[in-house]
Amino acid sequence: MEKLTSILVVASRTDSDRALLEKAVHLARSIGAQINLFSCDANLARVLRHSYAGEETEKAWHICMEEHLAYLRSLRTAARAPDIQICVDAACRSPLHEGIIDKIKEVSPDLVMKCPSGTHPLRRFAFDANDWQLMRECPVTLMLVRSRPWRPTPKFAALVSVDEESTARLAETIIHTSEYFSLGCHGELDVVYSENSEDAQERKNHAIGLERITREYRIGAKQVHVLNGNPEETLPEFVARNQYDALILGALTHRKGLAAVAGTLTSKLVDALDCDFILVKRTGTEQPEQDVEAKTPGETHDTPADQAPPRHESSTTGSSVLWQALFGD
Repeated sequence: MEKLTSILVVASRTDSDRALLEKAVHLARSIGAQINLFSCDANLARVLRHSYAGEETEKAWHICMEEHLAYLRSLRTAARAPDIQICVDAACRSPLHEGIIDKIKEVSPDLVMKCPSGTHPLRRFAFDANDWQLMRECPVTLMLVRSRPWRPTPKFAALVSVDEESTARLAETIIHTSEYFSLGCHGELDVVYSENSEDAQERKNHAIGLERITREYRIGAKQVHVLNGNPEETLPEFVARNQYDALILGALTHRKGLAAVAGTLTSKLVDALDCDFILVKRTGTEQPEQDVEAKTPGETHDTPADQAPPRHESSTTGSSVLWQALFGD
């Protein structure tokens, strides 16, 4: 991350939104960024997909979008941040992660902030399918936010690997991003690496690589922690003991082997910890191709232009069914 001038905050219309926006405001104020506060109605998009186009369909769409905008404006007011530029916007797109990706293409933020959407009876911090897809496809740094507030001097931990050239390059990106957050928020930064090799020469090479990167970023030896063992076993316990406010680690990719390992480690960390997760996109890596589309027809803004809702046809469902699905009889 070379800069942080724009933050996309994805609201979910739940109780977690206020804490999410408060944390975004703290970041924006510390670093000098603006905020795009965004809500995407995936449920409405699914209903519209099976509905006739008509006046009632258009009326329902306009009412729902205005409700989203009204909610976002109230959230902005509650944040009490007149010194921060906060724009609000709502869209209608399903699945949710695609609506978020579309918005990222439109506003080009440097950071996306979102609370996880999943629920699990035995987990405090669960991801649903949209979260996992966003973790893989988000083209910029993604921050998954918990409700726990940061301390006045936040503690960040950069979790890195240097066991091969590609991961060493990612480690540099992670440390660079971590340093940016730490300096901007006047926080503390540790670099954490877990050595899993039994080969003496490999361990020596890894140590040299790690020392080179941390020296380049002027990170003192006291802030570098080398653990011994499988990262899935060593990292959760170490991070929990040190009570970091946020972990910075590599984002998932579409490469199956790396994605499977990263997904397992991320899941274990998520299950064990209640901190925030900042997922850094690998630089210089080819990203999955995505079609550059025109603006979604079902999207509206704080100062909306004349737009029509998405038009879909169905042989079995009429606009009256849409109205009842959204608002009842």
